[in-house]
Amino acid sequence: MPRLPFVLSLLLAVPTPALAQQPGVQQPAVPRGRLTLLQAITLGRSQGVNAAIAQLGVRAAEARVGQRRADLLPTIGGNAAITRQTLNLDEFGIPIATGVTDPFDIYRLQLRASQTIFDASVIGRLRAARDTAVAAGLDARAAGEIAGATAGLAYLRALSARETVRARQADSTIAAELLRQARQLVGAGVSPAIDATRSEVSLAAVQTQLEVARNAADRAALDLLRSLDLPSGTRLELADSLGTAPLDLPLDPDSAAAFSREHRAELAAEHARTESAHRSLGAIRAEYLPSLGLSGTYQQSGREAGSLAGSYTVQLQLSVPILDGFRRQSRVKEENLRVQVQEIREHDLVNQVETEARQSVLDLASARQQVAIAGERLRLAEQELAQAQQRFQAGVAGSVETTNAQSSVIAARDALIQARVNYGTARVGTYRALGVIDQLH
Repeated sequence: MPRLPFVLSLLLAVPTPALAQQPGVQQPAVPRGRLTLLQAITLGRSQGVNAAIAQLGVRAAEARVGQRRADLLPTIGGNAAITRQTLNLDEFGIPIATGVTDPFDIYRLQLRASQTIFDASVIGRLRAARDTAVAAGLDARAAGEIAGATAGLAYLRALSARETVRARQADSTIAAELLRQARQLVGAGVSPAIDATRSEVSLAAVQTQLEVARNAADRAALDLLRSLDLPSGTRLELADSLGTAPLDLPLDPDSAAAFSREHRAELAAEHARTESAHRSLGAIRAEYLPSLGLSGTYQQSGREAGSLAGSYTVQLQLSVPILDGFRRQSRVKEENLRVQVQEIREHDLVNQVETEARQSVLDLASARQQVAIAGERLRLAEQELAQAQQRFQAGVAGSVETTNAQSSVIAARDALIQARVNYGTARVGTYRALGVIDQLH
């Protein structure tokens, strides 16, 4: 796709946003409709649909931690009852009291409380739930990074489409000038009429490409708004956010692989899930250990509401598991297999993360070379077009030569714009692969 010098220089410089000192600091919102690349990434990270859903998942995981913690906290309950009843005294075997009593009322107020003093299994499940919540938080961070990268790429596509429109407008100006020259030469009898016809065809072709480019720019702008979860009627002005600072990240494959292992949120989340699986296995094994609890009841009861008498019970309970039909042994085997599966997943993710990091820096280096080559190609194509125009004005060449030269310029512009877009894309991909998108500012 073609682009204008503004975008070309914009993406060529491709700065490196610095790493934030505090990743949790909220980034500024879009100012008055102006949107930079880094702001697009930030908005995508916070407003992307998948990122928002992942944040809700974090809150759900934290709520589950509270549920597990409740097993270690006091449980208090109470009830009140009025009972109308009769008793069959014969069932108690009291010789002096026989028969069924007259109906009577019982008023009862009761307060119950219990507290787990020690239960290794419950403690293990609480720790596993905490690890799961940590993993959910890291998953949300990874989802935000993906959403931010998606928004960044959408921004680059929109910027590319806008600059393609500008490039086609420049091509239309050149085609119109060539048509004017051709008509002058035909009118002077220097060139045949077919030269003017060829120039008219060339101008029509460029104008068609201009309309296609304008439509693509409008569609790309809508895609950008969609990635940012903004209303489709929002008007945004794309602004350059790239500076000139060098990329302060490892750019050789080995260093990039090691860096990604330390910074990728997905890998940290997978490790947290592995830890959670180990703790769950430990919690099941801890069920073999005795548990200690304290419970008590205080009750007021009587035949009349004004003459209730209080009583209480306090119980210190030691529970010792002996046999449950070998159910725990089977659960240990099942959970141990889950741990092994999780360890395999984590190992595979390590390889995936390292591979993505190595590929990203290779793509970045290749894209940088493509920009240099495409820039030289455009310089030569413009030089060819200038020479063809001189020959055409001098009457020593026909319109075929200028038309071919103009086509070379159009192709070279498109190639340079695409190379710069690829460079910007590789840049965003490197931030994503190395796990630093959430630290850009």
